[in-house]
Amino acid sequence: MEDVVQLLLIEELEDIEVRNRRVHRRRLDPFNELSDEYFIKVFRLSKALAQFLVHLLKDYIAPANRSTDLDITTKVLVTLRFLASGSYQMDVGSNYNFGISQPSVSRCIEEVVNAMNRNEIFNAYVHFPRNIQELNAARMGFFEKYNFPGIIGCIDCTHVAIFPPKVDDDNYPEHIYVNRKNYHSINVQLICDHNLKIINVNALFPGSTNDAFIWNQSNVQTLLRRLHEAGNKNYFLLGDSGYPLRSWLLTPLEYEPRPNIPEHFYNSRHKTIRSTIERCNGVLKMRFRCLLKHRVLHYSPEKASKIINACVLLHNLCIEHNIETPQNEEAEQIDLGVHVPERNHVVERVNPELAAGRNQRNKLITLLQQ
Repeated sequence: MEDVVQLLLIEELEDIEVRNRRVHRRRLDPFNELSDEYFIKVFRLSKALAQFLVHLLKDYIAPANRSTDLDITTKVLVTLRFLASGSYQMDVGSNYNFGISQPSVSRCIEEVVNAMNRNEIFNAYVHFPRNIQELNAARMGFFEKYNFPGIIGCIDCTHVAIFPPKVDDDNYPEHIYVNRKNYHSINVQLICDHNLKIINVNALFPGSTNDAFIWNQSNVQTLLRRLHEAGNKNYFLLGDSGYPLRSWLLTPLEYEPRPNIPEHFYNSRHKTIRSTIERCNGVLKMRFRCLLKHRVLHYSPEKASKIINACVLLHNLCIEHNIETPQNEEAEQIDLGVHVPERNHVVERVNPELAAGRNQRNKLITLLQQ
């Protein structure tokens, strides 16, 4: 009997020793122990940019008050790793010698993502041109790159897959998140500049919402309409045929013109320049793979929207600091939001804003052939 008791005590001591080793194992210091190239592969940001982000968010993240608390740098790196990989929280916590439990990873992600969504942080790095000078700078960027006058941005939507909400959820009923491809998503409107920097994001609408409806609820649409009503008509966006033609939002011609005429030249140039937003969507999802269709954000729609915003902010930081897009990673399907649009031609024909848009487009066609 004594032998059995001693054996049980030995086994219990061994278990305690194993648990202690697991808790107190040395964590990797990525800044000192990873090469610059591998650091970007793992966290998507350079070492200098990651340290800048830590400094930027430190006033909005709880500091470590006890020896067992995670420091701010670790919280930021854990969140970056999750956004970059789209892995499950448990995998993020165990990988790269973080040695962190799944609940701790969840708290890290929520705290850091909430900090990046604060207005004073987010609006500093993701904003539409705020005055005539910034509008002119945006227009000049497109003109110098594409020799096409008046463009200040390209617009499109992209779907980000989410875990189905509860069927009986009062605020986020499950059925409205089923998109046209029959999976649950948030339909995210993005507007980018000529350098793929995102100047506006709207991640508030469920997957069943069409692109034109999201645009019609957009503050940017209201701003551009007011600009044109005030006589500032030399600023417009480019969008695909899923959007309504307006003097501030130019779409392709409704038909494919024959080659070697001005209308064909306009359509061709429009398509080339509009591909900027499609590349932007692709780069965003390659960089932060949690947004990929097959990764699926296992969060409520509200939290998923905040994660999308955080990825957009980080994407812009990468653009500003010339961080290269990750390469040579496994290819996955990226939903760029390309689809056959639904149009209501009867309503559009009698809309005076549509007539103004056609006039604006015709002026450009005439100008481009000169």
